[in-house]
Amino acid sequence: MNKDILIQLRGISKSFDGETILDNVSLDIHDKEFITLLGPSGCGKTTTLRIIGGFETPDNGEVFFDGKKINDLPPHKRLVNTVFQKYALFPHLNVYENVAFGLRLKKTPKEELDQKVKEMLRLVNLSGFEKRHVTTLSGGQQQRVAIARALVNHPRVLLLDEPLGALDLKLRKDMQGELKKIQRQTGITFIYVTHDQEEALSMSDTVVVMANGHIQQIGTPVDIYNEPVNAFVADFIGESNIIDGVMLADLKVKFARHTFTCVDKGFAPGEAVDIVIRPEDVDVVPVNSGNLNGVVSSVTFKGDYYEIIVDVDGFKWMLETSDFVAEGETIGLYIEPDAIHVMKKSEFSGMFGDYSTFSDEMEHLSDPTEEDEE
Repeated sequence: MNKDILIQLRGISKSFDGETILDNVSLDIHDKEFITLLGPSGCGKTTTLRIIGGFETPDNGEVFFDGKKINDLPPHKRLVNTVFQKYALFPHLNVYENVAFGLRLKKTPKEELDQKVKEMLRLVNLSGFEKRHVTTLSGGQQQRVAIARALVNHPRVLLLDEPLGALDLKLRKDMQGELKKIQRQTGITFIYVTHDQEEALSMSDTVVVMANGHIQQIGTPVDIYNEPVNAFVADFIGESNIIDGVMLADLKVKFARHTFTCVDKGFAPGEAVDIVIRPEDVDVVPVNSGNLNGVVSSVTFKGDYYEIIVDVDGFKWMLETSDFVAEGETIGLYIEPDAIHVMKKSEFSGMFGDYSTFSDEMEHLSDPTEEDEE
């Protein structure tokens, strides 16, 4: 076993009431890594976390911690702590006593306990809050107390299940930075669960994208964004135009009735493929200067750019541009070869990537709530 691999999942399967939630999942988690399990509601990410924590037992497969099989080890004997979305603080105890709780259970000597609690409160920027009752704290402050309480025992691994879900947008962004900083300072392995793509991309060393009980892709945030392996990953990680194409030869692909030079090779001549083009990678140009032409069907001002939907031969593209264009205007689209990402066809082909029905309201309605989570 690679000495920096801390946790191994091998062939993990789990069903609830006859429904398969995890199907033969294998994953390596490295020591001191910030790894995020990312996916929509019901994809199996929370179940994976609970199996690592010992709160669920897999139907099949093995869990190894530091090379030792731990399938039958109860949660309290694993070197793992958990921070949930509902922080589960003790309302009758003040901040200091909430953080000290686990140390008192271990009968830690008073001086050592005091030093550790104060060190943790310093780490989460809550020095001076020792005597405050947790019920008087803001959501962000309560979350910091929950993190301090989980970290004070110096677990090898911290499991975080949608811990920022209850916070408002600005506080979430602040806490993303704080969590990454805490993880680096402590060197503790963080395993983080979220359905928020931006959260996963901004915080993680490694992102594990999950759907339908399977791992779809594992990689760095940059790799996952720039080199998605299938239409599901491309759509779930940011906005994507996903178009049917045909690989004519190495570095040559046809889609939207035009032939383009690309940077991909290794496909069979004439192979049907999915093409991914990110909205920010298309240049808006005069009609006779583009690879394609289209009619603008909607324009939304987003602050530092305009989000426009363009009808190209009946397929609706999303573009992001700093130049204003008017609804109904015909524009040229220019696409550089390295903006074209060619993917193999998959079970998700044809399900994503056309913005015919797109609206912010639809996007909002599709956001999962915590009750939907597996």
